[in-house]
This record gives sequence, C-alpha cells and structure tokens, in this order.
Amino acid sequence: MQYLAQITFDDIVMSLLVCAVLREAMILSLPDRIAGPGGWLIDTGVEDV
Repeated sequence: MQYLAQITFDDIVMSLLVCAVLREAMILSLPDRIAGPGGWLIDTGVEDV
C-alpha cells in the first residue's frame, strides 16, 4: 500500500503521454488492416467502402 502513496500526478501524466505516443507510432507504422480505418487492433474511423 505504501507503493501507491508514492505515485505522483506527474507519473500518471507521463504514463498517459507515453501511451498516446505509442498509439500514434503504431498507427503510423502498422498497415491499415491492423491499425487504420476498420483495423482489428486500432480502429481509427469508418472504413471506406
């Protein structure tokens, strides 16, 4: 329980920032069928028909 008391607001913000950067890197590097419109891992919007 003492470990939870050591977590600061800055730690939480840094974790969210890292997650956002990793998500954007995955969207840019992975093919659209995985991370793009209609992707199974990250769905970025409506798939063009």
